[in-house]
Amino acid sequence: MKSVTVATCQFSVEPDIEHNRRAILRQIKQASRKDAQIIHFSECALSGYLGVDLPDLSALDWDRLAEATRDVQAAAKEAGAWVLLGSTHRLSGKNKPHNSVYVIDPRGRIVERYDKRFCTGTENGRKKTLDLSFYSPGDRFVTFRVNGITCGILICYDYRFPELYRAYEQLGVKILFQSFHNARSMVVEDPKYDIWKTIVPATMSCRAAENHCWISANNSTTRPSRWGSFTVRPDGMIMGRLSLHRPGVLITEMSLDPDLFDAPGPWRNAAIRGQLHSGTLVEDARSLDVTCL
Repeated sequence: MKSVTVATCQFSVEPDIEHNRRAILRQIKQASRKDAQIIHFSECALSGYLGVDLPDLSALDWDRLAEATRDVQAAAKEAGAWVLLGSTHRLSGKNKPHNSVYVIDPRGRIVERYDKRFCTGTENGRKKTLDLSFYSPGDRFVTFRVNGITCGILICYDYRFPELYRAYEQLGVKILFQSFHNARSMVVEDPKYDIWKTIVPATMSCRAAENHCWISANNSTTRPSRWGSFTVRPDGMIMGRLSLHRPGVLITEMSLDPDLFDAPGPWRNAAIRGQLHSGTLVEDARSLDVTCL
């Protein structure tokens, strides 16, 4: 049975690259001691989140960010593990950067980069605290393979779009790494309104069960954080959860167990092709007459 040991990491992401760098390096060592093969960090874990942790792009030190990224690459090489690093990726000229997750291999090389596709906000930019005021959206699926298992990446607000998960399922993804930063700011004005602590775990369980894949979902612990990082099994069961507002490393052995319940499995591919029913349709007048008894 194919499997991979995953470390789902959380800490308080701050507007301080040095603070974030120390936390990441510390948790890479912790995860390595537990034989983690993939070490997963949250959205903008190294850079801090523009518009949330940082007021704007002028507050981001690109040279320091590049230096800290190289330190993380060296730590990945020393640990001999894959590291999925949330950060901000610089673009050219006046183009806004990407909100990204770097894929660093066990040799310390950046071999891929996923750029957040669905950034929050609207094109008119009136809501200055939302993503599109600070980031350019991406437009690529990203996969990589560990121990013969195909893995994929999404970031935060992407979770509201089930089409992305279906596409990854068709690419053969069996482990999905979802990096969140569901902390510090409130998008809505009422601080008592906190749907995220309910909707994020529920949606992740649903996406896992729909597509029969493992999910690692992590978060910043910065107060007020909405939920603790967790992992989900392909049948939708949440397998482990870290404490709210506390740094931690959650270790999960993600095995491709063929016996795990897969309710939509017999009809998933047909549904994706557009057959939105199971079995064989019948031609019957009483079926067509919706008013008869």
